[in-house]
Amino acid sequence: MNTVPMITLDNGVEIPQLGLGVWQVEDEVVTGVVEAAFEAGYRHIDTAAIYRNEAGVGRAIATSGLPREELFVTTKVWNSEQGYDSTLAAFDASLKRLGLDQVDLYLIHWQALKKDKFVETWKAFEQLYADQRVRAIGVSNFHIPALKRLFAETDLRPAVNQIELHPELPQDELRAFNAENDIVTQAWSPLASGGLIDNPVLAKIGAKYGKSPAQVAIRWHLQLGNVVLPKSKTPSRIAENIAVFDFALDNEDMAAIADLETGVRTGGDPDTFN
Repeated sequence: MNTVPMITLDNGVEIPQLGLGVWQVEDEVVTGVVEAAFEAGYRHIDTAAIYRNEAGVGRAIATSGLPREELFVTTKVWNSEQGYDSTLAAFDASLKRLGLDQVDLYLIHWQALKKDKFVETWKAFEQLYADQRVRAIGVSNFHIPALKRLFAETDLRPAVNQIELHPELPQDELRAFNAENDIVTQAWSPLASGGLIDNPVLAKIGAKYGKSPAQVAIRWHLQLGNVVLPKSKTPSRIAENIAVFDFALDNEDMAAIADLETGVRTGGDPDTFN
């Protein structure tokens, strides 16, 4: 069994540092994918309303036989549902699809600046947290100005900021800001949407340890302190992605990976995505 380290959020809740992302995994497929992840040792599953697979994730949880307290389940409110009342209704719907009475982490999926509803959405999140329907609340795809606005206009700071992050887009400034404000950085698209699985620099490093380029990239995330959410539908790849706790990158490796930075995104720009 692979033992995943825990990171403590600002409110004392512990989150596994490695989890399974299920973006673009169809609902009829995701149950088996999550079951394979549980078998490999994952206990942290990251879904979202817009993924349209919360019900399938819920089926895997219900039939797993695993104690609920061993699992960490994240979901997210979609942009079209932002706003105070609509967020509360969206949360109810997500909870029903998941078949749970509480989620461990609820995120605003995008800052969606043009809609300008993320502050009132966050106030709904604060209510859900006060009602103990969520164990922690956070955001996804938020940049520094939007985070500062939340600090100024609401009572609680996000526990997490989930952002696109990989060796080609290391997000140093945003990661530093998150850390300064006790916000844990989560990495989505940690392998640049698969663009790094054949990277020659990562392959060369991996050859030293008998590891794949993907495993090297995931290890890089872990050593930076990120919570990392690799996604795969393939059981063998799911198992490979969690087999990263038996080696460590040295300073030379970390420096070589730092040189891979290009600043190129694989997903949307939070400043324009609505």
